[in-house]
Amino acid sequence: MRLRKVLLVIALFLCASSAYAQSPPPYGAPITVDDAKRVAAAALAAARINNWNVALAIVDISGNLVYFEKMDDTQLGSVNVSIAKARSAALFKRPTKAFQDVLAAGGEGLRILRLEGAVPLEGGVPIVIDGKIVGAIGVSGVTSQQDGQVALAGVSAVR
Repeated sequence: MRLRKVLLVIALFLCASSAYAQSPPPYGAPITVDDAKRVAAAALAAARINNWNVALAIVDISGNLVYFEKMDDTQLGSVNVSIAKARSAALFKRPTKAFQDVLAAGGEGLRILRLEGAVPLEGGVPIVIDGKIVGAIGVSGVTSQQDGQVALAGVSAVR
């Protein structure tokens, strides 16, 4: 019975995700350190322009940390949150905003809270190069929407 509920939640999530209405891209080779640094540089530039102090994490397709940076004066709690957002985006092949949106709808969307590793906060975004997911970025330190803005600035550096 519990397995059926978990499968139902996953199916609901997949149907409700507006960010990836079609099938998400397949996984490719893991992101290189050079590409991870390019993503991070672009994201940090966006954060600096807005005077936002953030932590950012870049993970490979398995959710393993490839690159991490924390700006001065970033709240310490953002370290682990940025890593969790990146892992969630990589492992579930979708932006963490998709989880946030399903959760915000309430009702059956609250079941998202039971998916291990799913972070329902904007700021985690898969990194897609040549049509394949190679990793993900997670950003934390400001509002979820601002975290998402910084993350998207980062992924735009390698698209």
